[in-house]
Amino acid sequence: MNVTVATEDGGADDGQAAFGAAVRLLALREHTRLELQRKLVARGWRNPTLNATLDRLEGEGLLSDYRFAGLLLAQRVRRGYGPLKVRAELAQRGVDAQIVERIFDESDVDWPVCLRDTAARRFGADEGAIDHRERVRRGRQLTQRGFPVSLVRNYLDTLARA
Repeated sequence: MNVTVATEDGGADDGQAAFGAAVRLLALREHTRLELQRKLVARGWRNPTLNATLDRLEGEGLLSDYRFAGLLLAQRVRRGYGPLKVRAELAQRGVDAQIVERIFDESDVDWPVCLRDTAARRFGADEGAIDHRERVRRGRQLTQRGFPVSLVRNYLDTLARA
């Protein structure tokens, strides 16, 4: 926990110390405002210093939920996760729903292609029709990775026709 020193000028040293702590956290990785706020509270920072620090970071472009959401989306797509899982994770991390919608609207992710790539990595090359048990197993795993049921069904239907 950080020990802060009260100053006669209203806590300017507190603000600088909180800013420094926040910048050190941001140097490790991107954070959402909510994540950074939680970490700073855990380290002993309180309002009004905390909110002023977060506002300053956003004003200087060092903290951005929009940038965080874009980076997380790209990372999760590379790791084979679907849109439902990514949306849920962004919401859990405190990203505003409007920012999430904007990121998804602006992204050029082709989710059916992402699903096929993920399936190819997880299950190997598709070599014809699969039995019912394998179909159920693949469907369950793909939906657990956050792909919509409709996309998973379409993918599995193409396998059934093969």
